[in-house]
Amino acid sequence: MERYYQPEIETASPEQIRAWQSERLVSQVRHVYDNVPYYRKKMEDAGLTPDDIHGVDDLHKLPFLSKADLREAYPYGLVAEPLKNCVRIQSTSGTTGKRVVAFYTQSDIDLWEDCCARAITAAGGTDEDVCQVSYGYGLFTGGPGLNGGSHKVGCLTVPTSSGNTERQIMFIRDLSTTILCCTPSYAAYLGESMKEMGLGPDDIPLKAGIFGAEAWSEEMRHDIEKTLGIKAYDIYGLTELSGPGVAFECSAQNGMHINEDHFIAEIIDPNTGEVLPDGVQGELVFTSITKKAFPLLRYRTRDICTLTHEKCPCGRTHVRMSKPRGRTDDMLIIRGVNVFPSQVETVLLNLGYGANYQIIVDRVNHTDTLDVHVEMTPEMFTDNMGEIAQRQKKITEGLRSMLGLTAKVTLVAPKSIVRSEGKAVRVIDNRKI
Repeated sequence: MERYYQPEIETASPEQIRAWQSERLVSQVRHVYDNVPYYRKKMEDAGLTPDDIHGVDDLHKLPFLSKADLREAYPYGLVAEPLKNCVRIQSTSGTTGKRVVAFYTQSDIDLWEDCCARAITAAGGTDEDVCQVSYGYGLFTGGPGLNGGSHKVGCLTVPTSSGNTERQIMFIRDLSTTILCCTPSYAAYLGESMKEMGLGPDDIPLKAGIFGAEAWSEEMRHDIEKTLGIKAYDIYGLTELSGPGVAFECSAQNGMHINEDHFIAEIIDPNTGEVLPDGVQGELVFTSITKKAFPLLRYRTRDICTLTHEKCPCGRTHVRMSKPRGRTDDMLIIRGVNVFPSQVETVLLNLGYGANYQIIVDRVNHTDTLDVHVEMTPEMFTDNMGEIAQRQKKITEGLRSMLGLTAKVTLVAPKSIVRSEGKAVRVIDNRKI
C-alpha cells in the first residue's frame, strides 16, 4: 500500500493544485516586487507590475532568472526578508565563480523538511525505520535537508555525513540502518567497499536508498540495487530553491513528483525561452511560491528533462519530471557534437564496468580530443595487453555508436581513479575556450 506524508496535499485534484499555485504566485510576485530592488528593476525593465500577474496563466510574462543574476546580486541582493527574520544560510558545492548563498526563515526550513519527509515516506520510510544520512552536512543542503525530513517522518536518524566509509558500514550493520541517503556515486563506492569486505546484500539490513545531487543513469541505479540489495530512489533539488526534496520518486519510479504546492515547473526551449508542452525535452525552470527569504521566480536550472501530467499508479497527482538527461552547462560540445557524461556511463555499465570513469577533453592543433579513462573491475583486471586492447576496442565501438564520436579509451587498474565522498568529478575539460 502506498504511503503519503501529507495525503491531502500529495493527492489533491489538479484544480486544487492550480488554485494554490495561482494564489501563491500572485502573493509571491507582490512580495519580491515590494522587497527586492533587483527583482523590481527586472520587472520594470520588462514593463511589468504585480498587477499584471493574476495567476499561473500569466507566469510566462515574468523575466527569467539565471545563475548569473545570483552571482551579480551576491550576497544579499535577492533576500526578500529582513535579515533578522532569516535563521540559516546554505550554499552550493560549486567551485566556479561566486558560490550561491541561499537564505531561509524558520518557516522556509519547515516547508523544506516537509518536502524531504514526503520523499522519505515515498521510499517506504516510517517511524519504524533507521535512516542514515550520508550526504555532507554544513553548507551543502543534502545533509540538513534529509536530516530534517527524517526527523519529521519519525525515523531514528543517523547523521553520519559523508566519508569514513568503514564507520558508515559499521553503523549500517550495528544500528540496522534500513534507509541510506547519499550521492549515487558514494552509494556505489559503499557497495564496492562492502563487497571487498566479503559482505553481500544479505549481510546488511538496508531496504531503500534515496540518492541525488548528481546525474546518474538507470544502469547505475540497477548496479547499486544489485550490490546493496535495495530499491534505489531518485531525489531532485537545488540549493537555489531550498535543496533536495523539490521532486522525488515514488514506488512507480517513472519520473519524480514535483512538490507543486511549493514550486511551479516549466520546460522551455533553452535557446528561445519558449514554453514547451508536456513530453517535449527542454530546460527545466522553477518558480518558488512559498519560500519567503530567498524566493526565485522563473529560475533556469540548466537541467534537461521532460514533464508529464499522466496519471501515476502511486496515486500522487503532482506533475512528474523525468530524470535529467544532463545539464546544459554539463553538456560537452566536442567537435560539434553534444555529449553528456550520462551517455558515457550508460555504455560502460552496459558492458559490465563500474561507474568509475573520467572524461578528459582537450584541444590539440585546433581539434577537440576525447579521452575516456575506465577502471577495470577486480574480476577483469589483467596485464594481458592483447585482452586489454580488445576490451578498449569494444568500449570505443560502444561510445562511437552512442555518441557518434571516436574516443580514445584507456583501461586503468581498479581503484586508480580517485573516489569522491560527495559529488563525483567525472569531467576534466582542459580546453581554453
